[in-house]
Amino acid sequence: MKTQPVPAIELPSTSGQIFRSAEQGKPYVLYFYPKDGTPGCTTEGQDFARLYPEFQALGWAIHGVSRDSLKSHANFKTKLGLPFDLLSDGEESACQAFDVIKMKNLYGKQVRGIERSTFLVDEKGRVVQSWRGVKVPGHAQAVLDYIRTSTKSA
Repeated sequence: MKTQPVPAIELPSTSGQIFRSAEQGKPYVLYFYPKDGTPGCTTEGQDFARLYPEFQALGWAIHGVSRDSLKSHANFKTKLGLPFDLLSDGEESACQAFDVIKMKNLYGKQVRGIERSTFLVDEKGRVVQSWRGVKVPGHAQAVLDYIRTSTKSA
């Protein structure tokens, strides 16, 4: 995959800091998910949390992004014991920049929402891999496996 610069985004984080994509200085996983507390998003967060020590050992941070409020994120993070920050994109600036807002079917109705997607951003601020239309089972492991194999050759 051809690398491309990460879109410039600034989002409030559950850490109390502002996440700025241009200022990270280390590689990170940015995963977009539809909504705090829903079954698929809960499982995805738990999967990334379970593997978090392995991501850290390889030098990678993880950040989850949805349109939920910081308060909702804080509750979700506490409830699941997530060891990484969640970023609130209520204005949809990051969702637009990464083109993850799609029309989806929900119980037979068309709704506008986040297409579950994951992006790997290297220490130079380049998107080096992406997954769109993600299915949760096995996804966090697949991301970790990709990092393991791609960084060995780097």
